[in-house]
Amino acid sequence: MGQVVTLEKDGPVARVTLRRPEVHNAFNEEVIRLLTEAFTVLRDDFSVRVILVQGEGPTFCAGADLDWMRRAASWGEEENRHDAMALATMLRLVATSPQPVLARVQGHALGGGAGLVAACDLAIASETAQFAFTEVRLGLVPATVSPYVIQKVGPAWALRLFLTGERISAQQAQAIGLIYRVVPPQELDQAVDESISALLAGGPQAQRLCKELVRRVAIEPSAQIDLYTSHLIAQLRASPEGQEGIRAFLEKRPPSWRHV
Repeated sequence: MGQVVTLEKDGPVARVTLRRPEVHNAFNEEVIRLLTEAFTVLRDDFSVRVILVQGEGPTFCAGADLDWMRRAASWGEEENRHDAMALATMLRLVATSPQPVLARVQGHALGGGAGLVAACDLAIASETAQFAFTEVRLGLVPATVSPYVIQKVGPAWALRLFLTGERISAQQAQAIGLIYRVVPPQELDQAVDESISALLAGGPQAQRLCKELVRRVAIEPSAQIDLYTSHLIAQLRASPEGQEGIRAFLEKRPPSWRHV
């Protein structure tokens, strides 16, 4: 993947790590390209059950790299459109990854970094972490990250955070749904490991379909949803994974997919 983004596999867990601690793991064209490559590769790797996204050093991701911003300021609208589409594509790959995606957030997650957190399925943060969508203070808007932020926190909170650019604490981010767990800094790795273990206890096919289920139920008309959900549960009950899960429960044993 290259040195600024690495992809490492440890059994059923893939770790995608931003490695630009000298600039607080800020995004530039190379980081976005390598994240896109990593999540493209992982989509078809069924040996991977969980993807962990993390940043090296004291900061998860500080958003846009200053040199990248300087270059973008000299581009025309067409070049900027192409550049923005690259970021949008990367975030969409993260959000629609078949596997559960977990973010480990230490330090700050600002701008696009906070958007990356929102695109992940789950996020665990240190008590010292802070979050902000600061684009408005540059005369910009958090356009490409907005679908994931609005899905996580709702329109009212998204509007407040987008308009003010204010920083919020990890505790506030948890309260509004941007992240799901906050722990002291020294307990962050343990909490991440616990969440990985919890995710590995689920059926991989069921987890993939849970992600699709949430996306579809959120947007489709109720009549179509009833047909879709009834077909989905019937399909899973009859599937090898579903039948194994039910048998394991009745026989009081772990299912075959569970990693201990």
